[in-house]
Amino acid sequence: MTSSYDFYELSLMTVFASFIGFLLENCWLAVTKGYVDNRNMNLPFLLGYGLVIVFFYIFVGTPDSMKITKWLGLSLSEKDSFILYFLLSAVLVSVGELMLGTFVEHKFGFEYWNYTRIPMHIMKYTSVPTSLCFGMAITLFMKYGFDAVMSCFRRLPVMCVKVAGTVLMVLLVADFIMSFSTMYRSHSLYIKWVKWLKR
Repeated sequence: MTSSYDFYELSLMTVFASFIGFLLENCWLAVTKGYVDNRNMNLPFLLGYGLVIVFFYIFVGTPDSMKITKWLGLSLSEKDSFILYFLLSAVLVSVGELMLGTFVEHKFGFEYWNYTRIPMHIMKYTSVPTSLCFGMAITLFMKYGFDAVMSCFRRLPVMCVKVAGTVLMVLLVADFIMSFSTMYRSHSLYIKWVKWLKR
């Protein structure tokens, strides 16, 4: 694993993962409900996904180089490191979903999502199956995708990375603030467009 990445490279990773998050959520909607939508944003990016991936890199590391094992002086096998990373990811996802869902409901006045129809849900904002799925997705990406994507960014001209990272992050943050401000004022989801696939 590369020892460190700079702010602009991590910004591009945030943008990349945010776009993948947008695609994943709409793929899930397409399969389960027969439509896709704007996912409460104007741009096709879900900033939360990007921030989660960068958070994991900075504070947790990757399955092959976990910071918690270094701090504790542990030496784990590759398999054990993968399992520990997966379990830690699932737990952190659960905590994050509970915090975000509860915050939005209390401060914005509406349910951001509801998992009560899913077996083994914990309250309404997280469940064992979804947390395990998210945890596995994060673990697989951090093991096999993170450094591969970052190496692609490092092949780009330095100035291109700086400009693209800065401009795109400004756009994503501005869209996030604008969209959440709209939801705060309307006390409802920000549905700008819906495309039905099964009609």
